[in-house]
Amino acid sequence: MASVSLTLLSPLFSNSSKSSLKLGISNANQTSIQENLNLICIDSKRGVSVSQRRETLIKGLALLPLVVFGGAPISGAREVEVGSYLPPSPTDPSFVVFKASPKDTPALRSGNVQPYQFLIPPTWKQSRVANILSGNYCQPKCAEPWVEVKFEDEKQGKIQVVASPLIRLTNKPNASIEEIGNPEKVIASLGPFVTGNSYDPDELLETSVEKRGQQTYYKYVLETPFALTGSHNLAKATAKGSTVVLFVASANDKQWSTSQKTLKAMLDSFEV
Repeated sequence: MASVSLTLLSPLFSNSSKSSLKLGISNANQTSIQENLNLICIDSKRGVSVSQRRETLIKGLALLPLVVFGGAPISGAREVEVGSYLPPSPTDPSFVVFKASPKDTPALRSGNVQPYQFLIPPTWKQSRVANILSGNYCQPKCAEPWVEVKFEDEKQGKIQVVASPLIRLTNKPNASIEEIGNPEKVIASLGPFVTGNSYDPDELLETSVEKRGQQTYYKYVLETPFALTGSHNLAKATAKGSTVVLFVASANDKQWSTSQKTLKAMLDSFEV
């Protein structure tokens, strides 16, 4: 088994915005990729057109998702409407209930994240989380945040659950969200995982604090015109055990105009 080093550019990896990850590639796949890259060099010497060389390169790079990321994504996502397999909400028949269990994510299987649940419209579909974003390679001692689950509906928006090691925000073991800091301090650390790129404090429109039993949640409303996730974002964060769990609901302007009530209901229903 050979090894390659990739540089990843994502808010999900490292405070420095860059980190290298070594991944195994079988000799057969490595040979296939190398052959395609060699062809590019040969064609270049023969004067083959740029478009032809580009086509050859694409054929070689097309192998990378399967080779580098180990085939199918790690999540158990089903590309069907969630209403076909999730139970209806006992309090609101317009929603179904998603209860995360160990079969759903690597972090839940390792015990690194406590089970969580939320309401979701029955027409939404679960999106696959790539292995490299799922934390599968580092559980149970991940140093950086990872994506737990993702769901979306092209007309209404998308949601995702992101988990972050507590040590990334505080050195105090098993700290509560209040012990980490006030809502503004927490979102300053987690903001890039809401937007998908960067966070500007001016984008924060509203904060609130919610208590459910012994658990405290910080809730946020953000207007994020330059965010990769969408121009409108709702977020809810809490800390439990060794992890901070963040629920994010996102929409573009068109989606937001008709679905903000639904997204807010999903956010309100989230609990760990």
